[in-house]
Amino acid sequence: MGYDAGAWADFCAAVMGTSGALSGLLIVAVTINIERILAYPGLSARAAATLILFAAPLVLCALVLAPGQPRGALAAELLATGAVLGWALTAAHARAARAPDRRDRSRHLRTATTLLCAGGVLLAGATLAAGWGGGLYWLLPTVLGAFVLGLLATWVLLVEILR
Repeated sequence: MGYDAGAWADFCAAVMGTSGALSGLLIVAVTINIERILAYPGLSARAAATLILFAAPLVLCALVLAPGQPRGALAAELLATGAVLGWALTAAHARAARAPDRRDRSRHLRTATTLLCAGGVLLAGATLAAGWGGGLYWLLPTVLGAFVLGLLATWVLLVEILR
């Protein structure tokens, strides 16, 4: 099943709905607290990284759900998406880290976030191409990690920022 994209249709449909809902939650959180977010350098970059975390599973699952594509094409798409995801998260985290008075000092968590999310997608693509090592099963911890880490960051943007 890890190498058959069709077997992942239900999982991907559920993930896409969840991804859309969580992205909407983030937009509401940012909208409610936009003045406070803009007042603290680095928080807008953290919000951008969180949106990336919520949008990435939607993109990944859209790729998996594309009908009739060969396994090699999906593997290449996952590898490219993993590289872009790693670049985007690294850029957002670097921008947050450069903020002179930033509340977010969790450099190791940001690094782990990038490694978990981008690394998981890259592993899924590489093992799907190779035909061994897990294939699409790597998307499960990647998606769950993105959602959990994104929810934690959304909590900060929605609640903790008010303290």
